[in-house]
Amino acid sequence: MGLALIPGLYSCNNDDLDATIMLDSRFEITLENWEGGFAEYSAATDSASLELAYSRARLPAVLDSTKYGFKIQSHNRSDDMFMYLKRKVSGLTPNGNYSVVFNIDLGTPYTDKGIGAGGSQGGATYLKAGASGKEPVTTLSGGFYKFNLDKGNQSQGGKELNVLGNISNGMETDGYKLVNRSNGSEPFLVTANDKGEIWLCIGTDSGFEGLTVLYYDRIQTTISERKGN
Repeated sequence: MGLALIPGLYSCNNDDLDATIMLDSRFEITLENWEGGFAEYSAATDSASLELAYSRARLPAVLDSTKYGFKIQSHNRSDDMFMYLKRKVSGLTPNGNYSVVFNIDLGTPYTDKGIGAGGSQGGATYLKAGASGKEPVTTLSGGFYKFNLDKGNQSQGGKELNVLGNISNGMETDGYKLVNRSNGSEPFLVTANDKGEIWLCIGTDSGFEGLTVLYYDRIQTTISERKGN
């Protein structure tokens, strides 16, 4: 589902930006039009062993089990796994130019101190975010499930998703903690499609070969139209 622009969510920031849309997803009642997806794995792999799942779920007790978040998980059985969230935003200017800033509160239990297959779980899994005029989807090609946008690989970003950091909890040991990741210092630039739509996308690119379970507690997104571009 798309999100039509709502009066009252507009504000003027400076001479370079027009109307600004503020989206604040907290997942307390619904998934708020976010959907999950998975890519970068072989079709020959037993699907049950990948443990692919996403849902609206209570946060772990240590974070506050009275609150809900977007829970997503997968078991990386090779050198790579990309698990992502996407949401369509509609009602924009057709072919208009926009800047997008993400501010993400992520519940992660993984330290970057440990060593595992492919690296430490917190240090070898990278959070990425971006936007595109085309829908992010997983496609099957040559017996492999691929992601259709340019996200780069592992620690490197791509044309349609940038790296916001890794998923380390910032602690010496494993244990869930909310961490904040943002691209506020480097807004992502995107052009809406001819229907006035963009797709937001957030995902984790994992080199760690094991089970990863994450909770997106809050996703704030600021979408600003750019003048004269």
